[in-house]
Amino acid sequence: MNLQTRDRLQLGTLLGPLSLFLAIFFLGPLFIMMVTSFLAPGLYGGVEWHFYPDNFGRILGFADPAFEEYDPIYIAIFLRSIRIAALTVIVTLLVCYPAAFQISRLSERWKNISLFLITLPFFTSLIVRLFVWVLLLRQTGLINELLLKTGLINRPLEMIYTDGAIIVGMVYIFIPFMFMPVYASVEKLDWSLVRASQDLGAGPVRTFLRIILPLTLPGIVGGSIIVFIPALGNFVVPAVLGGAKVQMLGNLIEQQFLSARNWPFGSALAMLVMSVMLVLLFFYVRQESRGSQIPAPGR
Repeated sequence: MNLQTRDRLQLGTLLGPLSLFLAIFFLGPLFIMMVTSFLAPGLYGGVEWHFYPDNFGRILGFADPAFEEYDPIYIAIFLRSIRIAALTVIVTLLVCYPAAFQISRLSERWKNISLFLITLPFFTSLIVRLFVWVLLLRQTGLINELLLKTGLINRPLEMIYTDGAIIVGMVYIFIPFMFMPVYASVEKLDWSLVRASQDLGAGPVRTFLRIILPLTLPGIVGGSIIVFIPALGNFVVPAVLGGAKVQMLGNLIEQQFLSARNWPFGSALAMLVMSVMLVLLFFYVRQESRGSQIPAPGR
């Protein structure tokens, strides 16, 4: 047995169990959901085994009026979910980007302490952390009580069960997911290029736009995708901080599977979310592959 064959055998031995596990428990359910999305809903739940594309038409507007009625509420929920996920990405980036630069300049000891503090919320239950925000944001919560006692407001603010409350909860949860990729890019930043730009007369804004931003862009894009994908399909945060007033795709999918028992429509909604995620991942991988093919300077 030659060396190349032995390396392939070792690689197959290492990756085989993981690949089998993913094929059974990830690709298998995904394939079942894709098939279900093109089947008709049963009268009392379940599915009927004949081709039925109107599940997607019920969302996108080409439903058969004899069986399904197009309701713009579904596309409105889809657009709202995209908007809230995008705002979550923007706010987490605004928080994490300057913090990454600040932490990267600390001593090794304080770097490790800061990174530990950023990941510390992972050691606490997500539900517990979200209900703490409920105690803070509700009308009789700590924030309203402080504002009322200081005289800044005359009546309690409506902070809970709003889009803003959901964005706050999303940002709080996904800050570590944004920070780690951004921090990795900032740590690899070649500061000699920044100093060279300044020596050649470039101002702070031009240095940032021409040197710092392009070099840290992979971390920004990677962190944005890592935050956007789970934020788009999240249902825990909207359920706790949004209540029944704010519907997002994750809550709608959960209701279709558990309450309405319309599995084909729930599968169609889930496949729509998956399609958005796959498009984003495709463009990200394509952009990364293009970046890796750029020849190094001087070659």
